[in-house]
Amino acid sequence: MRPLSAALILALCAVACTAQAAPVPQQVDIPSGKLTLHAQLYRPDGNGPFPAVIALHGCGGLSGQSGAVLPRYRDWSEQLLKAGYAVLWPDSFGSREAGPQCRETDRKVLARRERVADITAAHKWLLAQTWAARGRISLIGWAHGASALLWAVRPQLATRGKEPDYRSAIAFYPDCRISARTGWSARVPTLLLVGASDDVASVPQCRQMVDGARGRSALTRIVVYPSAAHGFDRAGLPLRALDGNDPAAPERGHIGSDAQARTDAQKRVAEWLTR
Repeated sequence: MRPLSAALILALCAVACTAQAAPVPQQVDIPSGKLTLHAQLYRPDGNGPFPAVIALHGCGGLSGQSGAVLPRYRDWSEQLLKAGYAVLWPDSFGSREAGPQCRETDRKVLARRERVADITAAHKWLLAQTWAARGRISLIGWAHGASALLWAVRPQLATRGKEPDYRSAIAFYPDCRISARTGWSARVPTLLLVGASDDVASVPQCRQMVDGARGRSALTRIVVYPSAAHGFDRAGLPLRALDGNDPAAPERGHIGSDAQARTDAQKRVAEWLTR
């Protein structure tokens, strides 16, 4: 048998090392009234204090059938970890023994109620961790999680204590229909990232919501990517029509990656979190 070349050995080692280096989250349990909120925590090595992000999954849930965090969320966690952030993912559905909520007519977990309570509990838990930078805790959410984020940053939900508030917030393609009708504004800098070709989320209502908040809100910005569809920040997902057979996906519309929008969104997220 011919010996392996040095180049091949290095290549095989690189693949193996990359696989081994994939970050593994730690499950943490967070008290929230009568509920124990299960969450996945990605944390940098060391003692900190680290800036932190409370990350909010979409209507399909945080994990797949295997129980592992879904690839899109792992991808973002790895990027944020490399930038020095701890990432906390509250599992709003799994903690309540609920499945995907995308097509439920009578949802067990509402963005404006249960998920806001989960955000509050996660924030309180992070504030108690010695490794977390108390004044550098931000929010980032996708779809259903982004809609919850819009409720959580309203001025009416500000805590009256002396605890630091969220540093900033970033919402990927939220459903803005209710918020646009109810005089939404934000008490912390909030960035919306949406695609003009998104036929799942409510892009015109998001524009209306942000426009209506000007002059009576903390800094708000909306970025609309001209050709991007729902889920544009996912890696390697060809654009496709939703066929109605996946309970973890919306009933109709299109979903798919947009490489240019994905790259730009990554830069904007990094910039917004460091403001």
